[in-house]
Amino acid sequence: MTKTVNVAMIGYKFMGRAHSNAYRQIRYMMPADVMPVMKLLVGRTEGSLKQAAYDLGWQEICTDWREAIKRPDIDVVDICTQNYAHKEIAIEAAKAGKAVICEKPLAMNFSDAKEILKAAEDAKVKNMVCFSYRGVPAVALAKRMIDKGLIGKIFHWRSAYLQDWIIDPEFPLAWRLNKAEAGSGSHGDLNAHTIDLANWMIGDIDEVSSSMKTFVTERPVQSETTGGLSAAGVSTGEKGIVDVDDAIISLAHFKNGAIGTFEATRFAAGRKNGWYFEINGDKGSLRFDFERMNELQYFNREDPDFAQGFRNILVTEGVHPYIEKGAWWPAGHIVGYEHSFTHMIHDFMQSIANNTGANPSFRDGAKVNAVLEAMEQSSIERSWKSVDSI
Repeated sequence: MTKTVNVAMIGYKFMGRAHSNAYRQIRYMMPADVMPVMKLLVGRTEGSLKQAAYDLGWQEICTDWREAIKRPDIDVVDICTQNYAHKEIAIEAAKAGKAVICEKPLAMNFSDAKEILKAAEDAKVKNMVCFSYRGVPAVALAKRMIDKGLIGKIFHWRSAYLQDWIIDPEFPLAWRLNKAEAGSGSHGDLNAHTIDLANWMIGDIDEVSSSMKTFVTERPVQSETTGGLSAAGVSTGEKGIVDVDDAIISLAHFKNGAIGTFEATRFAAGRKNGWYFEINGDKGSLRFDFERMNELQYFNREDPDFAQGFRNILVTEGVHPYIEKGAWWPAGHIVGYEHSFTHMIHDFMQSIANNTGANPSFRDGAKVNAVLEAMEQSSIERSWKSVDSI
C-alpha cells in the first residue's frame, strides 16, 4: 500500500483553492510514491471554514494554526496565508518537525527569509516554496533545453508580467495593496515568479537597477476585502493610502555575464495574466507566453539558412516534462494553470518518498527575496544595487 502523509493547510482562499485542487488531482492523475491526505483545513472564521472544508474536500477544521501544527498526526504544513504570516508559521512548523510548503514570496524581506531558511535547515525538514510556474511543462522543457546546451551561452533574459485588475481608482484597498500585509505590490506578487525562473534557468543575479511607481496612491476602504482580483464588503466612505508599488521595471546583471530585463505591473489594460520571457544565446533562443502555456518557441541558429525561424513546440507529448510521467491526457490535449500546482505537489511528495531535496526550496525562495529587496532599494536610492548572497 502507498505510504500517506497528513496535510494541514493554513488558508483557503485563492491559493488555498489551487492547492486543494492539486491534492485532489494528484491521487487520480499522477500518483506519487507518497500520497497526501487532506486532513486539516485551518482558518480564523469557523463558519466559512466549515463551508470551505466541505467544498474543497478537507476532513477536519481548526481555527488555531498553532494547535494544528502541534498535532502529532500532521506531517506536512501548507501555508497559503497572507504574506506577513508566512514567517511565524513556517518557523514554528519547522521547529515542530513538519515538512513545509509555503506560497510565494517566502517572506516579507530578505532578513525574514533567512530566518525561515535557517529554521528549516536546522530542523532538517523538507521545504518548498510554491513557485508553481516551474511546474508548467513548457517552462520545464525550456530549462531542460538550456541544461542540454541547445541555446548555448546565454546573453539575454527579458520578461514582463502584465495584469490590469487595479486600474480603476475606485478598486478597494485590498490587502495586496497594503505593505504591512503584502510586503510589496506587483513586485513581490508578480515579479517574484519571474525572478525565480531567471535564477533557475540563467543563474544568480549579481546586481540590479530599478524604477518602481505607484499610480493610484489612495483607494476606498471597505469593511472586508479579499486579496485576489475582486473585493467584498461595504464601503466605509474613507480612503486609505496605497503604500506598495503598482509597477516596476528593472535591469539586471547576472553573475555569468548575461543581462536581463524584468517588468511587472497591474496597470496594463487588457492583460489579465500576460506573462512572457525570452532567452537569447549564441546557438538560439527560447520564448514562452503564459497565454499560450502549452507552447514553447525555439529558434536554432544551426538550422540551414533556408529553414531558420522560430518553431513552435506543443508541449503535450509523452517525451515532455510532467507529461512523461504518464499523467493527464493524450498528446495534443492541453493542460492548464491548475496543473502546475499538481506538478509542484507531486514533486514535493516525491522528495519525501525519496528523501531528496525539494525544488524550489526555501533557499531558492530566500534568493528571490534577496533580489526583490535589492530591486526595491535600487528604486529608492536611484542606483545600481548588489544582490546579497545567502
